[in-house]
Amino acid sequence: MPPAASTPPAPRPGAPRPAALLLALALSLAGPGLQAAGPGPGSPGVPGVAGVPPPGLLRQAARAALHFLNFRAGSPSGLRVLAAVLRGRAATMRNPPALCFSVPLVISLGGSSVVGIFHQISSQNHVDARRTCRVDLEFTAERYGPEADGRLGRCSARVVFRRQQPRPAVNVTCARFMETSRRRREDLLLYKRAKRLRAPPGATSMPDSHGWIDPSLRPMWDLAFLGSSYVMWERTTQTLHYYMAQLSSVNQWKTNEDAIDFDYTVLLHEFSTQEIIPCRIHLVWYPGKPLKVKYHCQELHTAQEGSGTEGG
Repeated sequence: MPPAASTPPAPRPGAPRPAALLLALALSLAGPGLQAAGPGPGSPGVPGVAGVPPPGLLRQAARAALHFLNFRAGSPSGLRVLAAVLRGRAATMRNPPALCFSVPLVISLGGSSVVGIFHQISSQNHVDARRTCRVDLEFTAERYGPEADGRLGRCSARVVFRRQQPRPAVNVTCARFMETSRRRREDLLLYKRAKRLRAPPGATSMPDSHGWIDPSLRPMWDLAFLGSSYVMWERTTQTLHYYMAQLSSVNQWKTNEDAIDFDYTVLLHEFSTQEIIPCRIHLVWYPGKPLKVKYHCQELHTAQEGSGTEGG
């Protein structure tokens, strides 16, 4: 009979790990021309090197800033979405500040870098969610919806993510896309259209399975996006970001008083986990007045509630 297979002995405490042995072997074989290098001034503009944060972190901060801005403005005619990140930096809140993202180990050989074979050994270029991270950035944004005219507005923001906690602190300013008087006129027109709008059947979905939104229902969609901006800002962390995928039902649409009273359910798409999260949202909106929002999101294991009132 063949001998029974034996389990290899576990490494002794303090014994070198296989990854460490592989790295040491590569260094010894390469000779004096090969050296390990961390972040330094030799690679400006490369994400994760010389303090330049990963592009994903900058986009995350820009999206959070715009969600917050949309909610604060309370204007369905002035909704904005991210066009492009221009530049940014990120650091911890410590004094002196430090990087709040990991930096890959770079192995240099005769002026070139060899990273691929050490992919599993080196640190990865990603956000360190254990640290509070302050992101300062500039980006461009564009108008949301079919009325978008291609014009870009420039924005600057400071966004503080607190150790994987939601609701990042945001301070953002943007150049005006339109004059305040024009935005107020468009909000008033949307308000008048919404007042005449009858609530569709409760199970109505926007967009439908073909991606179509009935133009007559566009005011309802824009108001749903406006209320969802608050929810998406409140739920955003360093690594979680959301997009409103669908308005799945209209639970209440009251227009018999001055304000629009809208109770609806949306499906939010969370990109990193690929979860689709239903959130029931109740908003009260009147042009020029602070937007009021309450919501309840139901997830597989937990539920989250929140509310807010802000004025632009």
